[in-house]
Amino acid sequence: MTGTAIEVEGLVKRFGERVAVDNVSMHIRSGEISGFLGPNGSGKTTMIRVMCGLLKPDAGRGTVLGYDLRRDGARIRREIGYMTQRFSLYKDLTVAENLTFVAGLYGLHPLRRHVTEAMAEFGLTARRDQLAGTLSGGWQQRLSLAACIIHRPRLLLLDEPTAGVDPKARREFWQEIHEMTERGITVLVATHFMDEAERCHRVHYISFGRLVASGTVQEVIDRAGLSTFLVEGERIAEAEHRLAAMAGVDQIAAFGDALHVVGRDEAVLRQAVEQVTAATGTRMSPTETSLEDAFIRLIGEAGGGPP
Repeated sequence: MTGTAIEVEGLVKRFGERVAVDNVSMHIRSGEISGFLGPNGSGKTTMIRVMCGLLKPDAGRGTVLGYDLRRDGARIRREIGYMTQRFSLYKDLTVAENLTFVAGLYGLHPLRRHVTEAMAEFGLTARRDQLAGTLSGGWQQRLSLAACIIHRPRLLLLDEPTAGVDPKARREFWQEIHEMTERGITVLVATHFMDEAERCHRVHYISFGRLVASGTVQEVIDRAGLSTFLVEGERIAEAEHRLAAMAGVDQIAAFGDALHVVGRDEAVLRQAVEQVTAATGTRMSPTETSLEDAFIRLIGEAGGGPP
């Protein structure tokens, strides 16, 4: 995997007084899946629209597939596939009619062959005459993805593509994405699901318009510099209450009948956890720091609030 598909430097986008993208610099490697993470309202969608050439930045510069963000918006849009957060095809057209319409927009010929191939690739052939509005969320997702790749783009920009989709459809979607990268397609996928982030080659986390962290999942976890202990037992609620008042404990997260207890100073954290587990009859063991733990810490370092 070589080369750079997207490179932006000092990108700023404002809407009146609100800064939606605040001095963001990042690069996306060709042929990789990059996760673009952040809570709702963090600026992910605005960034993606800038990268699509749909919005012009107020400051900064960048290229997408070698094309300039400011000058070459139309050329960028011909070379990419963009899947919006909400289903954006025509609900009163059939699967085949929607794909025919999209293929026509890209000037693809012969239309029938391109539509037939796209339906076959995503298992839509048997539903070719079904109205798009009657499809389940998972099948609408498949149709949207088929429309995104019908013109064989080199880059896919996917904005929260699995929102509202069941776990089986999510898993099948990610299988499709990995198969695409094996064919050389670069993917940038916006999500707020940590399990999806862990499927990416690299992740980029944005919070309140600012880029908080970039790198592989392990690099982001290592950068946070955290230690984590698992606390289990019957008196877990009491243990959580006591741990919240202990020095060295930065974060506590409940996972079923267990707690993830996180801190920056391993020695101080261990002492606190040992003291509480001894007092409550609960058990402790070291465990791996999760990506979610790391991001919560990094957001805190970045200020945790809007600019």
